Parts: sequence; structure tokens; C-alpha cells
Amino acid sequence: MTRLEGKVAFITGVARGQGRAHAVRLAREGAGIIGVDLAGPLPGVPYDSATPDDLAETARLVEEQGGTAVLTQCDVRDADGLTAAVAAGVERFGGLDIVVANAGICIPQTYDEITAESFRDTIDINVIGVWNTVRATVDPLIARGGGSVIITSSYAGKKVQPFMIHYTTSKHALVGMTRGLAAELGAHNIRVNSVHPGAVNTPMGSGSMRERIEQTNEANPRLAGMGMVFLNQYVAEADEIANVVAFLASDESAFITAEHISIDGGAQHY
Repeated sequence: MTRLEGKVAFITGVARGQGRAHAVRLAREGAGIIGVDLAGPLPGVPYDSATPDDLAETARLVEEQGGTAVLTQCDVRDADGLTAAVAAGVERFGGLDIVVANAGICIPQTYDEITAESFRDTIDINVIGVWNTVRATVDPLIARGGGSVIITSSYAGKKVQPFMIHYTTSKHALVGMTRGLAAELGAHNIRVNSVHPGAVNTPMGSGSMRERIEQTNEANPRLAGMGMVFLNQYVAEADEIANVVAFLASDESAFITAEHISIDGGAQHY
């Protein structure tokens, strides 16, 4: 029997990248997959946005693992839409056990390039979107008798990510949210933990993302070296993040909550 046999997981940002890796890995472990993704233009980002075809490919990959996927095009800023997507999935599978609040955006900008709009978009998606995800899923988790909530923060949730003040602010906020939720939801046997990837090889590095990072680094080259890894491997693969998510979703981590696990090759300490 696989580790998550009979379990059901809800994942945001599921169309590609880390979200897709989590869906495929949890399906391989036996979980049914409910998921959402905007699968459309993201505000202000320099990388390519996900598409409905990406969402369909995730469903295909889950089914390739022998799993079932109920995936919906939905914006995490839409609380009512999230609630409806969760309800449809719970009706299909009969319950919910795991939540992976993964959706987020990243916009490299120096402090004087950040606009009220880009700051607001980052907080709305990266922080309020996670809050909306938790609120949409808590009742089904309680009805199930407990579960595991995994929040995707970042290296930037433990240390400054240069030239991304809005992103750093959002990912630090998720650390506080994780701790607060873990404290209150523990009474319902719900564990809440955050994962903190550094650089990951995903489509977030597509488009002009790398060029944009280089441009912002020129504003203060002394900061450009922050976050170097200790290992010879420079970036993580999405599957390496999914390994940790699968552990936190499973009973192997049954007494771990309010924890913040880094998968960054030591970058937070550089």
C-alpha cells in the first residue's frame, strides 16, 4: 500500500511547476487530486503564464500514475470560486485530507520600481490567496477528523530576496500564518507546516525572468550574491520539493506542525 492510499489532496497552482510535481507525486502515493490554477495571464510577471493546456497536461500526468484529478480553472483571489472547487472535489472523492497552498507570483523589481499595483497583486495572490485556500478547505479537513496543510513559502520567507521587497514581505507573512494556523487548528488534529524552496527549475524562470533578475542586480551588485547554495547543485528540481511535500502530507510526519522546512541547498545561511 502506498503512503497516501485513500487520501485526497487539494493543490493550488497545479497547472505546472511545483504544483504539478506535487500533484503527480501525491497521486503516485495513492491520493486523489483536487486542484486549481488561474491558467491564464498573471499580473505583471516577466515569465510565461500557465495555460488551460498546462492544466490538462497535469490531469493527464496524474492519470498516468493511476490517479484521478478534478482540476478547475480558478483564481486563488476568488474565495467563492475556491470554495466551489473544493466542494466539487470533496463531492467526487468523499472528503479531504491534504492541502497544498502552492500558488504564487514573483516580480523582480527594485524598491523604487515597485508600484502600489504590483505590491497589491503580490500580496493578494501570495498571502490572501493562501488564506482563501485555507478557509475553503478547513471545514472539510475538520469533517475528516484532521489532516495536513502545507504552505509554500520560500527562501525569501527566511531571508531577504534582493530586489523583491513585495515578494519577501509576502513570504515572511506566510511564516506567521503557518504558526498561527498550526496553533489554532491543532485542536482539530490539523497540522500546518511551510516549505521554503530556493531556486527551482520551473517555468517561473521562463520568458524574461532571468534577464529581469540580472537587471535588478545591477542596482546594487553587492546583494547579487545573496542566497548562494553550499552544494554543487545550483537549483532544485520540482520533484525534490514534492518529496518534502509528500513527507509532510503523510503519517510519517504525524507529530510535526508549525515547522518551516527549507529545501534550498543552504542558501538561507549564505
